Amino acid sequence: MSTVFNFTFVPWFRSVAPYIHTHRGKTFVVALAGEAIAAGKLQNIAQDLALIQSMGVKIVLVHGFRPQVNEQLAAKGHEAQYSHGIRITDAVALDSAQEAAGQLRYEIEAAFSQGLPNTPMAGSTVRVISGNFITARPVGVVDGVDFKHSGLVRKVDASGIRRTLDFGAMVLMSPFGFSPTGEAFNLTMEEVATSVAISIQADKLIFLTEIPGIRIDSELPESEDNPIDTELPLDAAEKLLASLPPAQKPTDTAFYLQHCVKACKAGVERNHILPFALDGSLLLEIYVHDGVGTMVIDEKLESLREATVDDIGGILQLIEPFERDGTLVKRDRTEIERDVGHYTVIEHDGVIFGCAALYPYPEAKTAEMAALTVSPLSQSQGDGERILKRIEHRAKSMGLESIFVLTTRTMHWFLKRGFQQVNPDWLPEARKRKYNWDRKSMVLVKKI
Repeated sequence: MSTVFNFTFVPWFRSVAPYIHTHRGKTFVVALAGEAIAAGKLQNIAQDLALIQSMGVKIVLVHGFRPQVNEQLAAKGHEAQYSHGIRITDAVALDSAQEAAGQLRYEIEAAFSQGLPNTPMAGSTVRVISGNFITARPVGVVDGVDFKHSGLVRKVDASGIRRTLDFGAMVLMSPFGFSPTGEAFNLTMEEVATSVAISIQADKLIFLTEIPGIRIDSELPESEDNPIDTELPLDAAEKLLASLPPAQKPTDTAFYLQHCVKACKAGVERNHILPFALDGSLLLEIYVHDGVGTMVIDEKLESLREATVDDIGGILQLIEPFERDGTLVKRDRTEIERDVGHYTVIEHDGVIFGCAALYPYPEAKTAEMAALTVSPLSQSQGDGERILKRIEHRAKSMGLESIFVLTTRTMHWFLKRGFQQVNPDWLPEARKRKYNWDRKSMVLVKKI
């Protein structure tokens, strides 16, 4: 194994560890478009889901079968019919849907039963359990269109799903529901996944779809200037949805967005739209800071706040690499525990990505900003400036007139933000006595 691999793998694996801990015990509803299976993506997606489950996540997998049903209909010489973005399910379409669902369940269960050596599922045991968890009702007649055997979710057996998940199994659901009289209804994968996520109050609802996500400007084509919007607050998502025409097909911007908004408003805080075309998109979205698709959230996951004792471990983990390479002065755990009230942190989804401490010297009407650190995973995103502004606000609220920093390597960053270099003799007497003349740190001051 190469040395280069060792030095890239170890830091990477350590960087994803906080997400592994954060998601352990959480429940994800994953909606897999039938197009993903038709495109031959099932094998890799099953491996990724098995890996995610092995790290303690409870998974409900809802599969779609739009292209598979259309294929069955074409083989029977029957044309697929849609209205209002919903399939009109006549008797032939219902038979085709049942046949497609049976075939797909077989393929999905087979994919999770693999355990060949030298594959990601070697040694894994994934129990897949299906059941009649959905009670349905007919769509009926809408605007003069009779949807026949197409249905809507009436009720979800949330307690039954939770018991199955607690048993350690993965729940597999087809877009079918049954009335109290035993009549079968063809449902949409999107509605089933959304209804299940709401009913069990899942921690995440994830759509693996044909589209890469929602772009910053949904009306413009893909470009470097119009990337995927990785974090879309609920209010912004609602405004965007209101400006879009009603969705008729899965590639319409509103198609998956409407379900994300519905789930978000009903208490599912994190709702994702991911491209199945990108290999490993599930892993990249769940275990990497910014992800690869669009996440619709009920609130900003990034929180800028004062630190608490619960943040000590995260602060130590963040600053340790910078202490090791000499960028920061070494601080032991006892010192941080004692001074935790001086720290400001940026937290994203339960992980500390930035911090700084403020040590006031009231007699000199100034304060030192120390240990300003931003994780390499989120640098160049403005987190350092956000922390600086928060520190300035804290200092002002104390009635101080300036803040200062001691640095050996980042002088230019501070100079660009209004700091000016001064002689170490400028330091308050109490701080001057602790100044390390051997380290030769530059002293930079900013009036506030």
